[in-house]
Order: sequence, then structure tokens, then C-alpha cells
Amino acid sequence: MPSTSKPSAQRPAVGPHHARRLATHRVARVVGMVLTAGLSFVAVGAGAVYLDLKSQITVSDVSDLVVGGPAVEPPKDPDDPFAGRALNILVMGTDYRDAENAAIAGEEPGMRSDTTFVAHVSGDRTRMEVVSIPRDSLVALPACKLPDGSMSSPRRSAMFNSAFETGSGGVDDIDHAAACTINAVQELTGVPITNHVVVKMTGVIGVVDAIDGVTMCFPEPVKENPRYGNLDLPAGEYTLSGRESIDFLRARHGTGMGLDMGSDLTRIARQQAFIDSMIREILGKNLITNSPQLYGVIQAVLSSISADPSIADPTALAGLAFSLRNISPSEVVFTQIPVVPAPSDPNRVVWTSEADAIWERIATDQPAPGHEAPADPRDDATAPDAGAEQPADDTAEPADPAPPADGGTEGTDPGTTDPGTGEPAPEPTPTETLLPGVCG
Repeated sequence: MPSTSKPSAQRPAVGPHHARRLATHRVARVVGMVLTAGLSFVAVGAGAVYLDLKSQITVSDVSDLVVGGPAVEPPKDPDDPFAGRALNILVMGTDYRDAENAAIAGEEPGMRSDTTFVAHVSGDRTRMEVVSIPRDSLVALPACKLPDGSMSSPRRSAMFNSAFETGSGGVDDIDHAAACTINAVQELTGVPITNHVVVKMTGVIGVVDAIDGVTMCFPEPVKENPRYGNLDLPAGEYTLSGRESIDFLRARHGTGMGLDMGSDLTRIARQQAFIDSMIREILGKNLITNSPQLYGVIQAVLSSISADPSIADPTALAGLAFSLRNISPSEVVFTQIPVVPAPSDPNRVVWTSEADAIWERIATDQPAPGHEAPADPRDDATAPDAGAEQPADDTAEPADPAPPADGGTEGTDPGTTDPGTGEPAPEPTPTETLLPGVCG
């Protein structure tokens, strides 16, 4: 697909914290669009379509492979495995070089997880929080079951993403690789993983090409070090093809937008900016009325994942999507684990003690700070009876105007990052001026 570039006005500098928020109203709308599509297929009784979609997914049953960690609550209703409980879905991107992926990134033995995050969905289906785990984190990895029936040795200080490769046992067993990563996350966090998905890098190519590319606005040229790849993107507005997208997401060395830092953390920020742009692209197309294109997107997604039996069932997945329909856009939160450079290796990171509070609230199904449910005045013993007439308070100050319904910034203090937080905007960092966005 041909890509085009053109000059564009410079956008205001934005920071990684903005990228992590990912414009939650757009995320929620995409969720709604996808679930509507899935339910449409089911509603028309398209048996052939259902079987075709089901055949696209590789089932990954790790129920007998995960050892230790917190107990996972079994489904209350076997016919609806997601009903009535909080979900913690571990999503693992892998750079496993099978024939398709080797054509993209070259031959390399073994398999590693590339991007990993926990997607928490509250039991009452009112909240969602996505927590990213840096692949370069140095952590203690527990023992894992290996494909030959033996157990791996626990490791005291290892890169987090090596759990995936360890579990594969040198024979590229994706189920054992996923189980080892699940085991590590549960032991490290205390969070019970209820479901998991492994995503191949080829999936990005299929989805991007199915929507005819993703347009981004680059504040400066992005050029990958020729030793690692051929990515060469101009400044300004540019439409990425599927292949260019995966190269952009994987790049870690070169110049432009933090590539000179060679940091996994700056790459996470670029990846999140890409996701934001892809969501904009999808919302700019009326896929619901374009069945061939919509079906192509769904096929591209399903054919690139390996998932537990519940996720791998299109009917159950459509039911889960339907249960998310009423989540408020403001209640979709993206979080990164707070880290500092590792004392033993400045090129690696370790989690700070602040990570404990994040995992505790995920494990106990609690909302992120600032997203707590408003207190019910009936729970206050000093609250007056509902029927009691209240005297007027002439000294009361007028209430602040409500924020715009469309999530805009009208009435927002320009010195804060979010409406109503009262928190000062952080000082710009070198990476804050290097993130792509939308031109104009």
C-alpha cells in the first residue's frame, strides 16, 4: 500500500503520561464497535462464519501447567465463564520466529515475550485498568513446568521477558511459555490470572493493512540503525503500512523519538501513541457498514492469537464484550509499573515499592486512585432524613461547572494534567517532545 507524507503544523509537546491514557473515550468506543460486530454475527445465526472465526484461534490450555501463585476462582456458570467475577487477562506479545515472523524479523532461535500487560476488568463491569510490565524488569522468577516434564530452576534476578523463553523449554512450546509467564506474574504480583492471550507480531500487519494503514504525525524523522532494520520515516503526517507499523513498534535503535536512548520504556510510549493513532483510524471508518473490511479486521486479529479456551470461544467472547458495554470511558485507565534503573545494570529496571499498591488494588478488585465510587450519603449517620426540608445556605459558594460531556477541556485549569485533579503538570522530559500524534 503506498504511503504519503506532507508537511504539518507542529503540535504542542505531550508527555508519555498522556500517551498512556490513550484517550479512553476512543478506547471504549472501539470496544463497543467490536462487540456490536461480534454480536451481529451471532444474531444472524451465521454458523459458517462462526466456525470460520473459531478456526482462526489457536486454543492454549495451560490449566495443568501453572504452579503456585494465588488461587483462581472458578467460573460460577460453566456456560458463561466470565459471569459475576473480576477478570485479570494477561496479554503477551511474542517475537517467536515461526515462518511468518521470521520473514519480518529474521531467523533467531527461541521465543520471548515482547510486550506484556494485565487487563483487569472489575467484577461489576464498571471499570477497566491495563497495567504494562516492562520487559527489561529484573525480577525473581519462580520454577516452571517444562515440556519434558521437568522443572526449571528458580532465578533470583532475571529479565522478566525471559520467563516466556524459559517455559518454552528450547522446543518452542507456546503453552508452556505462556504458563511460565503466568506463573511468574502471579508469584510477583499476587494477582490471580483468570485468562491469557498470546499475540504474534504478524497480527499487527494484518490489522493495519485491513484498515488501509495508520496515519501518524511525526515531529521529527525516525530512522532505524541499519544494523537492526530499514525503518525510515519522514517528519510530518505519514500513513504507515502494516509492515512499517510492526517495524516502528519493534524499533529500539536509531534516531528520532527516543530511539537514540535504546530504551524499552521509550518504546512503550511510542507503542501506546501508535495504538492511539490506530484507534483514531478505526473510528474514522464506518466498519459496521463495511462487512468485508470488518470481517478482514476480525480475521486478522483472531488468526494472530493463541488464547485460553474461554477467550478462544467466539460466543463467550461476544458475551464478555456485551458485558463491557456500559463501562464509562473515564473508567478505562492505563498504568505503567513505576521503575528505577537497576543497581546491578543501568540498562535494566527494577520495580519500586509503589508497584505493590497497584497490584494490591488489582488483586482485590479496587479502583485506581481518583476513580473511587462516590460515597452514598445514606451511609452517613449525620445525613438528614430524605424527606426533611433543608434551609438555604446563602454563604455557599457556587459549584464548579460540570466538565463537558464530550470529555473536552473546557473549564480545565491549564496548570493541571486532568480536569479536577489539581495536580501540577510535570516538567517536560526529553522524551515528552518526541512522541508522534495526529497532525493539525
